[in-house]
Amino acid sequence: MSILLERLLAKDSALWPQPNVSANRLDWIDSPHIMRQQAKDLLSWANTVDAEKIVLLGMGGSSLGPLVLSSSSQTSSRQLIVLDTTDPKTIEEVDFRDAFVVVSSKSGTTLEPNCLMSYALSKISDTSRYVAITDPNTPLAKLSDELRFSRTFLNSPDIGGRYSVLSYFGMVPAALLGIDIAELCERAVDANKEDAVEMGVQMGKAALLGQDKVTIVIPAEFSAFGLWVEQLIAESTGKKGTGLVPVPTTESEVGPDRNVINVEINNLYDLGEQFYRWEIATAVAGHILEIDPFDEPNVAESKENTLRVLESLPLHNIESKDPSCLIGWLKDTAEPAKDYISLQAWLPYGQDNDLLTLRNKIRDLMDGMAVTAAYGPRFLHSTGQLHKGGPNTMVGVEFIPTSQTADLAIPGYPYDFATLIKAQVIGDHQSLVSHGRRVITIAADTLGDVLSKSF
Repeated sequence: MSILLERLLAKDSALWPQPNVSANRLDWIDSPHIMRQQAKDLLSWANTVDAEKIVLLGMGGSSLGPLVLSSSSQTSSRQLIVLDTTDPKTIEEVDFRDAFVVVSSKSGTTLEPNCLMSYALSKISDTSRYVAITDPNTPLAKLSDELRFSRTFLNSPDIGGRYSVLSYFGMVPAALLGIDIAELCERAVDANKEDAVEMGVQMGKAALLGQDKVTIVIPAEFSAFGLWVEQLIAESTGKKGTGLVPVPTTESEVGPDRNVINVEINNLYDLGEQFYRWEIATAVAGHILEIDPFDEPNVAESKENTLRVLESLPLHNIESKDPSCLIGWLKDTAEPAKDYISLQAWLPYGQDNDLLTLRNKIRDLMDGMAVTAAYGPRFLHSTGQLHKGGPNTMVGVEFIPTSQTADLAIPGYPYDFATLIKAQVIGDHQSLVSHGRRVITIAADTLGDVLSKSF
């Protein structure tokens, strides 16, 4: 066993610069073993749930792992809807009738899932149709007891959100989908850990030599894995002016700043191996880059900015440009083989094909440079850390609606979802500008409008 792997498995906090938060962030190392032991109980419980539709309310680490598992599971008799947005149109389209609701939040204080839970309770008042996944002694744990949720799963507090897929945060939704948790965790336990360490070392050293864009080539049928691994790498390494820029793709993309890694996934259970493999590699890459891969200082910054903006209602209008300005601005602003372009869609979900088409067209037009694409506010809890804390090579494109979207009330809150997502746009824009990032805001009702007016 290599010294690096031995130290990691021993939870040696000296692997990363001091001070760091690893002392209470390394229980993910044991998660596959623990969840393998819990598999029978979880599946037995899941079989008692009388619902064909599961709605999971979460954000970041608590939602992306279940989203990958749901997208990859082809045999489940249940539908899992992952609701991780504040966009009113997307939320309003979710039919909560006869649903079983999973409220998932490590801290129990994250704004988005709390607002979504308030909305869900206005649709389904029967709290026996709710379950909570959270850390011990959080406000969500207490509320779950007060409202008499059907069950509360208390996760180890020593696991960060983005490393939590092989804990209750990922395995409870997996059980509800009928996935063989024991097999999934067995695959994680049997992962080639030495190979994972070597991958982490290679990623870190490549970044130090200028190949900091990690192009992760994923089979098309498992493309959702890219959302999870993108968060893991970006939020873990993007800080102190350095970091790895994950570029998940289904086709090889090369360039002088690219480090291409091919991911082999042939079936659902291969994901267990890949989850654990990339967690190890990312932790090791943090060691090579000499940063703490377990904190997320700029994610907290964005949360605080949103709350500050919400203190001054009504909100001001956001200055924006027409889509016809986009390509010219990118040509004048972005430098291929150095920068990367981040497409940030603060728009309703369900436009994945147009978002991918836009990403690929811009990539090709900009001489093959790295382009990432995501929905807001999802990316705030994912690549948002990299955008602000990583190297100043991010060129941001924010897509916002041309006009205020329809109001959708949040019971118990002094603002609606349309106001909340607008505040998140304003707060994040202010954060990016304060860090000297280059950003343009484009107004369009749909990404199809952007494509038609830009190309």
